[in-house]
Amino acid sequence: MTGSDRPPRRTALVTGANRGIGLAVAEALAARGMAVLLGTRDAAAGAHAAAALSARGHAARALAIDLSRPASVDAALAQLAADAVHVDVLVNNAGVYPQGGVLSAPEEAFREAMEVHLFGPLRLCRALVPAMQRAGWGRVVNVSSGSGSFGEGLEGPAPYSISKAALDALTLKLSGVTGPAVKVNAACPGWVRTRMGGEEAPRSVERGAEGIVWLATLPDDGPSGGFFRDGRLIPW
Repeated sequence: MTGSDRPPRRTALVTGANRGIGLAVAEALAARGMAVLLGTRDAAAGAHAAAALSARGHAARALAIDLSRPASVDAALAQLAADAVHVDVLVNNAGVYPQGGVLSAPEEAFREAMEVHLFGPLRLCRALVPAMQRAGWGRVVNVSSGSGSFGEGLEGPAPYSISKAALDALTLKLSGVTGPAVKVNAACPGWVRTRMGGEEAPRSVERGAEGIVWLATLPDDGPSGGFFRDGRLIPW
């Protein structure tokens, strides 16, 4: 096979990718030959993570994006358009974990959680999915949580669980309009040892990333419109 005969390298955008699960997902996708865009709120941390991947021979670059700020999302999308970057795989991984109950958490905590877990991913999907549809291939993975599952009781802080349930609803609605070539699924990575999950969590970031990477690399006959943990369907 000559260079001109090789299929074009796919590009993945992973948000919250400078550490934790997001970085593990980006590393795994890069190891599978994808070019990876590391979407990060901390530009310096993103540049450092991308440089480390590049030093190992991977195609990686950082993309400054703060999902809690619509203007930052718009600026990141404008940068991708200016660079003529086509995103084949979108992993909406960035997350926050504000505390509090339904009656006790400040309203701002709900607003931040909804911006990061719902509105930011929605903006990215609305901007990037139509090009996936035109290209005839795409994968969207929304990183959710069992805390956002009605079937598992919506446990955890109210701003977090409610916003993750909203992300699940976005997953289901979006999967109904993308067509069979663009797979849209939600993933629960489990309780993972990250800054958010804490040191007592039983899972490594690599283990938590596995199900996300599986959904990001689904074959053409793979599922769409599901909520998965470790490759198995779990209840919404």
